[in-house]
Amino acid sequence: MTMTYAAKNLTTNGRELIAFRVGDQEFCVNIMLVREIRGWTPATSMPHAPSYVLGVINLRGAVLPIVDLSARLGMKPAEPTVRHVIIVAQVKSQVVGLLVDAVSDILTITDDKIQPTPDVISSEFEKSFARGVLAIEGRMICLIELEAIFPQEEREAA
Repeated sequence: MTMTYAAKNLTTNGRELIAFRVGDQEFCVNIMLVREIRGWTPATSMPHAPSYVLGVINLRGAVLPIVDLSARLGMKPAEPTVRHVIIVAQVKSQVVGLLVDAVSDILTITDDKIQPTPDVISSEFEKSFARGVLAIEGRMICLIELEAIFPQEEREAA
């Protein structure tokens, strides 16, 4: 009998993260927040949406807001191509699509591998979502907290 993914995730001693690239940087989030990964689909823009919201797409009958994660993180806005992917994630009660350059890895780590975020991070916004840094195989991967990137009032606006 095979173990379900969720059950396997609960029985491991580590936590599983999904790593992805935005620009020339790598980030990761808790894999339990990820519902699916899909290819880029052009979004229908919405009036008065925040600048980092590209618009909405139809995901099996549900309206899914698409967030340019690069723009949301204060980096250069993405210019989506067929190579980009959308990470469909659950952020509290809202499901959002996160536009990223590529998904790079699934990591299983223990909490002791997460190093604190350096104090030189410039803004309170960055400090609020960066939960730590992983130094793995010569890569520096920033662990981000999706709920901190999308405060409640912004999720409602999207």
